[in-house]
Amino acid sequence: MPETTAEGPHALSIPAVNATALRRALLAWYRRHHRKLPWRPAPGVGNAAQVDPYHSLVSEAMLQQTQVATVLPYFQRFIEAFPTVRALADADEQRVLRMWQGLGYYRRARNLHAAAQRVVSEFDGEVPAEVPALLKLPGVGRYTAGAIASIAHGRPAPIVDGNVARVFARLFNLQDPVDRPDVQKQLWAIAEALVPARSPGDFNQALMELGALVCTPKSPTCLTCPLRYRCAGLAQGDPERLPVKRPKKKPKAVTHLVVAVRRNGRYLFEQRPATGLWSNMWQLPTWEGDDATHPACDAAAVVDDLVVGAWLAERFGITPGKLTPAHDFTHQTTHRTIRFVVLTANANNGRLRPNTGRWLKLDQLDEFPLPNPQRTAVNHLP
Repeated sequence: MPETTAEGPHALSIPAVNATALRRALLAWYRRHHRKLPWRPAPGVGNAAQVDPYHSLVSEAMLQQTQVATVLPYFQRFIEAFPTVRALADADEQRVLRMWQGLGYYRRARNLHAAAQRVVSEFDGEVPAEVPALLKLPGVGRYTAGAIASIAHGRPAPIVDGNVARVFARLFNLQDPVDRPDVQKQLWAIAEALVPARSPGDFNQALMELGALVCTPKSPTCLTCPLRYRCAGLAQGDPERLPVKRPKKKPKAVTHLVVAVRRNGRYLFEQRPATGLWSNMWQLPTWEGDDATHPACDAAAVVDDLVVGAWLAERFGITPGKLTPAHDFTHQTTHRTIRFVVLTANANNGRLRPNTGRWLKLDQLDEFPLPNPQRTAVNHLP
């Protein structure tokens, strides 16, 4: 029997007849059950021309680590603010961050902004069609390049994201951790062997859609899956146990002490550094601890007024009055479990040192990008 064979040491041979049947079954299912999304062309041969490659670039940036339902209103608002790649390239970074505010993972917004500038400066304002050129754009990795090339330009480029990895792990009963480098190579080999020359964008979106709607992490609806008779994981009786992943490291516990200092109806805000977590965004003065306790705050949120006062005076030139607890909450990032302890105080005396912060009314904050936990802190101010 002739075979379609993925190249490389981790290749998986797929019989051509099975690959063809798989594609047909998956595409037929996708044409009936796909979700209508503003960045997605209608299924069908030749429909790549229906999608704006810029819209594809924006949507793929937003969809990284974020669900479709969350992205939808942000995508619409973002495109209204920056209708073309040139409009985004010309925008001020602070405005880009404000329009992204709430989506999290703000590095994506900075990379998207930088990618738009690269598209304008190096590609005459046209989002590239070929994977090697797309990989030159900031924030664009192999998956994003393949998605844009196939969906927006009709190129037969493979893709592997979390949904696709899960589908492949179950379909081919892959027992090794899918986040292991050699298994990643195998997944990409499978994707490359399966992506068709005709309607590659539809096929890639069908794989992702299957993972999102049917082959879900928990309680997959195998009875409605168009590939159920070809699924080795289902044949083994327990597809939900796949994919296997390596154990994750425990997030580091840190404490951020947030001090909301008032003066004449305004609060003191500072801009975060240009690098690191939430870079260039704005926040209430925040003292970041390196572990689960804090030099000025114990586990019971008992705060040393003198220590905090000395820190504010040294950093901003402002001496606060009595500190009053306002809120205490936890925010989870990929690598950190951050406890935020929010305090309020009136500014007793002192003059704000130049280039250290700004006094702002709360109704001015729509003009400034704030990280989500800082927005939570502001929302609990008296």
